[in-house]
Amino acid sequence: MSKISVIGGGSFGTVIANIIAKNGHDVLFWMRSDELVDQVNQNHENTQYLPGYELSERVVATEDMETAVTSAAVIFVAVPSNSFREVVKQVVEFAAADAMLVSTTKGIEAGTFDLMSQILREEAPEAKLGVLSGPNLANEIAANHLTGTVIASNNEEVRETVKDILRSDTFRVYTNDDMFGVELGGSLKNIYAIIAGLAAQIGMGYNTNSMLVTRSLTEMARFGRELGADPMTFLGLAGVGDLVVTCSTPLSRNYRIGQSLGAGKTIEEAIAEVGQVAEGVNTVKQVKEKADELGVYMPLATGIYKIIYEKESIRNIISSLMLGEQALDVEFAAGAEKILNGSEG
Repeated sequence: MSKISVIGGGSFGTVIANIIAKNGHDVLFWMRSDELVDQVNQNHENTQYLPGYELSERVVATEDMETAVTSAAVIFVAVPSNSFREVVKQVVEFAAADAMLVSTTKGIEAGTFDLMSQILREEAPEAKLGVLSGPNLANEIAANHLTGTVIASNNEEVRETVKDILRSDTFRVYTNDDMFGVELGGSLKNIYAIIAGLAAQIGMGYNTNSMLVTRSLTEMARFGRELGADPMTFLGLAGVGDLVVTCSTPLSRNYRIGQSLGAGKTIEEAIAEVGQVAEGVNTVKQVKEKADELGVYMPLATGIYKIIYEKESIRNIISSLMLGEQALDVEFAAGAEKILNGSEG
């Protein structure tokens, strides 16, 4: 393949660029910071996000977008959701019209409720699109822990190409054609990671975490089905797989946000303490407003929204969740009438 680009110098962009390079491809790595560009090119290391992780010499960093994407056959976009559209516009200015554009960003755009693939379609209507999502903690990928991910696309060429350039002995790539469901799962799980971190911080145990994870999965599938996703997609790596890992470890930025909230910090203090973008803080606001608009029952998302944005008491929210949750355990195979009849008064 002539050239592959990775746009975004964070931790996940860094590991993806390195995997591709170790598979024998030349990678142009776009980063905003001149200082980080020099570090990558001279010392083959991204000290800000993954200190000590040695990068292949085939990863060449640049701060110039034209250099990064001109003639690239595949372009991975790994930037936060709040800057995604702005960066994609720069990419499209110089990229080939038929390039493959693959989002690795798990988030929802404020104001539009667009997922990243929808932004890609709006800004690059001729491009071949895909999304990459799954339980992919960058630190563990860098440490060569066995990891699985999902490339989702309506285009078989995209699925097979990305699977080929990313797979390795420790990084397994699965495919899915439900791009919307895969992407929605990766975005929604960030909300529930905040809840799990908060619960752990205030002393809740493994029973609580297990209940939160399974009820979160039900809530994700309920919301996804209303928006047109296949609820069964949420049973895969990009759904329950990603949910489990982000609700279980402080390696997740969103989980750490929840821990800070549980320790009594404001959301502003929690964000400052984590020091990196935690997509769940924005996502919970977008999802709560959309759920209200559509009339979707989402008590967990509503509860954490009230804690973050309305300064509600954590203990009061937990009590209300226990009293108000629907009684039906598994909704995947249930019809709407059964779900309705199974709810508690």
